[in-house]
Amino acid sequence: MTNDISQEIEKFQFHNLHPKISIGTASDRYAGWIGQIYSKDRYENRIKSRSKKLSGKSFQEDVLPVESVEEYFQHFSFLEMDFTFYRLLLDKDSEPTTNYHVLSTYKKYLTENDKIILKVPQVIFAKKLWRSGKFIKNKDYLAAYVFIDQFYQPALDILGNLVKGFIFEQEYHVKKERLSPSENAQALDIFFDNIPQDDRYHIELRTACYLSKPYFKVLEKYGIGQVLSHWTWLPPLSKQIKYSKGEFFNSGNQCIIRLMTPRNMRYEDCYKKAYPFDKEIEGMMTPQMIDDSVEITRLAIDQDIHVNITINNRAGGNAPIIAQKIAKRFI
Repeated sequence: MTNDISQEIEKFQFHNLHPKISIGTASDRYAGWIGQIYSKDRYENRIKSRSKKLSGKSFQEDVLPVESVEEYFQHFSFLEMDFTFYRLLLDKDSEPTTNYHVLSTYKKYLTENDKIILKVPQVIFAKKLWRSGKFIKNKDYLAAYVFIDQFYQPALDILGNLVKGFIFEQEYHVKKERLSPSENAQALDIFFDNIPQDDRYHIELRTACYLSKPYFKVLEKYGIGQVLSHWTWLPPLSKQIKYSKGEFFNSGNQCIIRLMTPRNMRYEDCYKKAYPFDKEIEGMMTPQMIDDSVEITRLAIDQDIHVNITINNRAGGNAPIIAQKIAKRFI
């Protein structure tokens, strides 16, 4: 059995690793994964290119068609859809946005066994938004009606029970603009008291000082999961789990670990270093990241918690290879 699983891992197939472990990635359709996750000839002449500009430099991203998600799920147990972070599903007039149509297209290629984790749009959970080259105050911050009417309900209308989780990501708050930990927790308390109860909610706070007793009380009150995020300015995962004293709060007995970037490396630098995402970049990964992920996963399993490990290319160059490294630790 162990030999069979080892062979599957070598083929980037992670379904049978452990009943309580699911591995997925943050986004999909990367041409850099051809030969690992995607067939070499299947998408010939159907790969689209788009330009991304960072710090004055342009990068060409080659993107596979949505139907490639069929092959994706031959390897991974869930997909975290990050594009939903950037736009609501319905506009203020209740008309479908482009993201609504993209999500509907994905649905055509999903089976009943495929699971999706959705990033809640930043317009709901970010205090400030980057607009026209500057940050502006977000008038819809923690607006329950916007979440319900323009994202949550249409998402369920499209995907139904395929939704495995909703991630509410709060951006990093610079010191001069921070609330007290109790004030931040109180604002979250009010928001979650005014939206439908659901055991698929998970919060990622990117300001370490907010990971405090008042915050964990809110998680416990509503059965919301603490996203353990390996990200630029957050403490190591091992420290984050200590803040919560090793407790898991999600009432659906789910935990999400997100491996986003190396610690102390900015987004732009991570992207430039990892691009075009087709191989591991030697020395890029924070060495402790995999060790901490494995340790927390084992801690969670001992408490009968299902662990969902989301991997981003920017954590080390190539998400499938990082997934391999993690998977090998469990055989």
